[in-house]
Amino acid sequence: MFGSKPHPEMTPAEVHAALGTGRVVLVDVREAAEHDAERIDGALLRPLSSFQPKALPVTEGASVILHCGSAKRSATALDMCRKAGVPVTTHMAGGLMGWKAAGLPTVVGGSH
Repeated sequence: MFGSKPHPEMTPAEVHAALGTGRVVLVDVREAAEHDAERIDGALLRPLSSFQPKALPVTEGASVILHCGSAKRSATALDMCRKAGVPVTTHMAGGLMGWKAAGLPTVVGGSH
């Protein structure tokens, strides 16, 4: 699942399947306007501009997966988690663009 990349990644399909188990929390590190425009249903918003690794919902029995628009900001957030000693170990390859390219559903507009 993680391969030899500098930042452990899960594919959008793997994340979608994991979300179905109820044992993961997907955290969107894009900004609020981006999240409001289009998002993955159920993803929590924690913008990178105010990101605090220790405030993530890390709990026993559930993994946190980070995502953004293209996987660049989520990689940055992942580094921030490592430096803070927060046990978040993966992010989604390709971000929301990869999710959409895989044909997976998003929520467009509206309130969350």
